[in-house]
This record gives sequence, structure tokens and C-alpha cells, in this order.
Amino acid sequence: MDELLQHAKHSLNSQPFSKLLGADIEHIDGTNVSIGLPLRDELKQQHGFAHGGVLSYLADNALTFAGGMALGPAVLTAEFKINYVRPAVGASLVARAGVIYAGKSQAVCRCDIFARDAESEKLVATAQGTISKVESLKRG
Repeated sequence: MDELLQHAKHSLNSQPFSKLLGADIEHIDGTNVSIGLPLRDELKQQHGFAHGGVLSYLADNALTFAGGMALGPAVLTAEFKINYVRPAVGASLVARAGVIYAGKSQAVCRCDIFARDAESEKLVATAQGTISKVESLKRG
């Protein structure tokens, strides 16, 4: 496993919420990132579709990983917008994100989320967000 992928997986696994959901970095190359998530029953809403909050989680994390590749690891989401384009049904979800533009302290990123099954994947949501560099990540 290359160093960038190993570092990204470690970062994702240090997030208790990501571990709870079962998210995993599937691909990262310095420009783009893909985060996968098995679509378990516990992550669905009452009609059997992936809950919108799960899709938003994937968008937020993928956008932030993309922004971090451009700005460095000390980043936070400043804002994002998501459009749900169809109900998400399938065996798993994948969020693919990349940077549209990066300056010194902010990056604008885009993310597409797909529902997958054995034969195909379908676009279920698209998001755009601003990721901001932070000088220090102090708790308190």
C-alpha cells in the first residue's frame, strides 16, 4: 500500500463516526479521492433508500480529503451544498471528490456520490464545498 493511501486510511480510521459507519478510502492519488461505504440496513431511511445524512457524510468527508490534498492535512469544511438526484439503493456507496480550485487558504472541491450494485453504479448526489486551511487544530 503506498504511503499516501496508508496515511489517508489512518486519518479516516481515527474518526470514530467514520468507523461506526464502516467507511473506507478506496482510492487516493494526490488529486482525487474515493471513499466507499457498505449500504447496511441501519444506514437507510424508512423507504429503504440510503439516508440523506449518510450521503452528506460521504460528501463532507470526501470534499475535505480532496481539499486536504491541495492545502495540507490541517483543514476543515467551511461549507458545502449537496443535491440529491435520485434515491440511493444498492449494495454500497462511493463518493469521488477532487479539487476545482485551490488558493493559499481555501479550496473549492466537487464530489459525486454513486450507489453501486454488482452490475452498475448510478449517480445519486453531487456536492460542492469550500475547504479551509486552519493554522492549528486545538481542542478546547
